[in-house]
Amino acid sequence: MLEELLKLTYLSKAATFSITDILVALGISLVIGLFIFMVYTKTYTGVIYSSSFGIALIGMNLITALVILAVSSNLIASLGMVGALSIVRFRTVVKEPLDLVYLFWSITAGIIVGVGLIPLVIIGSLLIGIILFIFVNRKTVDTPYIVVLQLDDENAETNSLALLRRFTKKHVIKSKNVSRNGIELTVEVRLKDSSVDFVNKLLAVSGVTNAVLVSYSGDYYM
Repeated sequence: MLEELLKLTYLSKAATFSITDILVALGISLVIGLFIFMVYTKTYTGVIYSSSFGIALIGMNLITALVILAVSSNLIASLGMVGALSIVRFRTVVKEPLDLVYLFWSITAGIIVGVGLIPLVIIGSLLIGIILFIFVNRKTVDTPYIVVLQLDDENAETNSLALLRRFTKKHVIKSKNVSRNGIELTVEVRLKDSSVDFVNKLLAVSGVTNAVLVSYSGDYYM
């Protein structure tokens, strides 16, 4: 009875890969995943680095390779994978646009390893890594900064703008909020050099009660 059950088991019908094939595919996928993780750590430009996201890139590469191996070996498995993955919903917010690049890169590399196109994934990953190294770490424009000033009156506003004109390359008023407690002025500036000593000079201006300098790249980073 046991022998008949073993003969009817689906494992004998679905297993078309040897243990060596599986280990080789996962080994190559692990190496590619580690390379993607290394490029991610070297080119990360965000505020708070997330090591869990980098590890997820490695795991996603390995899992995708396993999925493609299963799909390519058995038609029933492929239909089951499509049905299972179609009901999965991910709600994790991707904060950095470049994170999408790394996610898609990791998934694509896993797919290519799964179908056995090893030269393609090696050469492609090397080229992508080099391109990201060159362009992500390259600064083509000046870093913009935002200066937020709390002022008592218009004289303090005039004097502080004159000081900004003297110590920055360019300044543009982004917003002005006037209330009974005073004036709140938000100014985008481009620095002449890396020095931010002018913020201390702003606070020394008569009528300036508070001066804050923040880096600006679409979001405020305090």
